Amino acid sequence: MLTQNQLQVTTLGECRIQSPLQGSKRVVFVSENKRVRFHDKIGIDVPSEEADLSFEEAGPQRMIYFDPAKTTAAVVTCGGLSPGLNNVIRAIYSELRHNYGVPKVLGIRNGYQGLNPAVGQPPIELTSESVEEIHKLGGTVLGTSRGPQEPTVVVDFLESQRIDILFCIGGDGTQRGAHAISQEIARRGLAKSVIGIPKTIDNDIPFVWMTFGYQTSLEVAQDVLRGAHVEAKGAPNGIAIVKLMGRHAGFIAAGAAVASDEANFVLVPEIAFPLNGEDGLLASLRRRMERRGHALIVVAEGAGQHLVNAPDSRLRRDASENVQFDDIGVLLRDRIKDYFDEIGVPVCIKYIDPSYIIRSVPANTWDRILANQMGRFAAHAGMAGRTDTLIGLLHNELIHVPLQTATALKRQLDLESDLWMAVLSSTGQPRWCGGEGTFDA
Repeated sequence: MLTQNQLQVTTLGECRIQSPLQGSKRVVFVSENKRVRFHDKIGIDVPSEEADLSFEEAGPQRMIYFDPAKTTAAVVTCGGLSPGLNNVIRAIYSELRHNYGVPKVLGIRNGYQGLNPAVGQPPIELTSESVEEIHKLGGTVLGTSRGPQEPTVVVDFLESQRIDILFCIGGDGTQRGAHAISQEIARRGLAKSVIGIPKTIDNDIPFVWMTFGYQTSLEVAQDVLRGAHVEAKGAPNGIAIVKLMGRHAGFIAAGAAVASDEANFVLVPEIAFPLNGEDGLLASLRRRMERRGHALIVVAEGAGQHLVNAPDSRLRRDASENVQFDDIGVLLRDRIKDYFDEIGVPVCIKYIDPSYIIRSVPANTWDRILANQMGRFAAHAGMAGRTDTLIGLLHNELIHVPLQTATALKRQLDLESDLWMAVLSSTGQPRWCGGEGTFDA
């Protein structure tokens, strides 16, 4: 259960410098006393201890901590790609350089590797010319990598480059690294700010209602599902299986399925669906084929891992400590083929994995706006001396979330939400159940 203390944001000290934004009529400053409630609805499902929990609202402050003319900032992008990364980079640079007057903003190359001189390339200095067109591009112009670097080495680098504010754009692994860097800075008693900007198309970061890139991923994925549906209908007894990203959360699979309105089965990590038995996927698929002669299955990459039966000791992890799952799409393809072979029904199975294509495209209009907002508000947080802090999004308000709190939890699809109800309504699939199952594999 959360406490108000866990939502308390760390600051570097008293803000004594008047913000250069005060002369602008375009700026609405945030009151230091304004808070955003954790729960927007109060009812029997909300513990009384959490009823009054609140977050600090993000935004420009009238008084700031850093003197803009003497400040150096740096931006790093880590982990997998997501639509909107370049938009965040550009927004941070533009806010700092053009509005605050910060003279130097560095771009860190290839993720956290760029913060370790022994393995990384030197930083580049961002300019108006270098960021002018990047918001129209997919990927990240700074490059990216997975895995942390030793915090002591990173902070040595920050000191050598005289970097005052570090902006870390990435998922939960990146933000755990940012928290470790913040701790080392605090241990040394340095006045340096570390601000996290959440990045994952999986949309699975707590206290962030929607991450930039998620809407774009739905837009591209639903086009893939429509094409897969055509493929399934175009062959006798055609079955299309589309695997989408989502290690621990099924937001992309569910959202794309509802957007396309073509899927017949949606499999997500939140549900340990049964494969065999009359209520299982295979029998349900057989009945679907008998009725309609084709089917489209959408599966998140982290779904169905209970079918692999691998003990925890055998789990493989990447450099960011993310579990490397077995390919559930391949497993389903093979098990479905074997099942229909056994009952003497020929099927034509098409397996499609568009994951890396989806995450590398430029951001759509919605995600451009969200990425711009998060970039600008991250700049405000850094200049106001907030540190060890993530920019969150709650009830359509940008907020400050302590990095330790944000990385301690995992956000998953609510199986009582309207999104999942829409999936069930659209597909007609069995509801099965949520959580860890003990189904016959």
